[in-house]
Amino acid sequence: MSAPEMTLIQAAILGIVEGITEYLPVSSTGHLLLTQKLMNIGQSASTRNASEAYAICIQAGAILAVAGLYFRRLREVAEGLTGRNPAGLKLGTNMILAFIPAAIMGLTLEKWIKHNLFGGGQWGLWPVVAAWFFGGIAILLVERHRRVAGKDSSSGLTIREITWKLALLIGSMQVLAMWPGVSRSLATILGGLLAGLSLVAAVEFSFLLGLITLGAATALDTVKYGGDILALYGWQTPLAGLVAAFVSAALAVKWLVRYLQHHPLSCFGYYRIALALATAILLLR
Repeated sequence: MSAPEMTLIQAAILGIVEGITEYLPVSSTGHLLLTQKLMNIGQSASTRNASEAYAICIQAGAILAVAGLYFRRLREVAEGLTGRNPAGLKLGTNMILAFIPAAIMGLTLEKWIKHNLFGGGQWGLWPVVAAWFFGGIAILLVERHRRVAGKDSSSGLTIREITWKLALLIGSMQVLAMWPGVSRSLATILGGLLAGLSLVAAVEFSFLLGLITLGAATALDTVKYGGDILALYGWQTPLAGLVAAFVSAALAVKWLVRYLQHHPLSCFGYYRIALALATAILLLR
């Protein structure tokens, strides 16, 4: 009997990488593609679809972690959708509006993106490297502008002051994250800052929007490739990945919220640039 392509330890490592990076502005997809390549997982044509879908499906662990941490806010949205909380209805409506642009573009360009931009595409990991690098530059430029303007993490609109137009602006920025390596969190946080939100509000709205966006992507790939994942990896490795993603995401989100209350995003910009350069050197060698 041949050895399984992914061990439980490798599944747990992927889950930890997913959980830590999903809500940080560093791109979980890029990190997972790099980690899979380093561990030689999903590098053949016969296993690529299942491995890429696996990386998306274990997002469910991170989604559940954030849903638990933001349960009160989600309860407000639920009360709003049932007519008992006007503020919750406004927030829920804005979340749905912000999701629409990515939903439309995702259904339209999914095959092209997976064929050309993911690690198994014709350009390998280079699209991810480019996205890491230019995303890092974007963070540093935005933070420089905010510093010159004298803004801190609480300067700007609150999450309750988001209008439907601002929600669509943030949602349009989320489309950029379809390019692996950009980071959904980065795109929506920067979108929120461009819309005039405070850094704290932009991060929270990014997290809440991610519940819909990531939930939809996870459900879609589970339906399409769930059988392939189980056939290739069994049920133990996906479960290990989900549990690891849940725990690591809960810790990462709590840390990020505390950190950004007193610090800018700059460290993530420097990290992305350094990671892009290091990965480029490895690819060239």
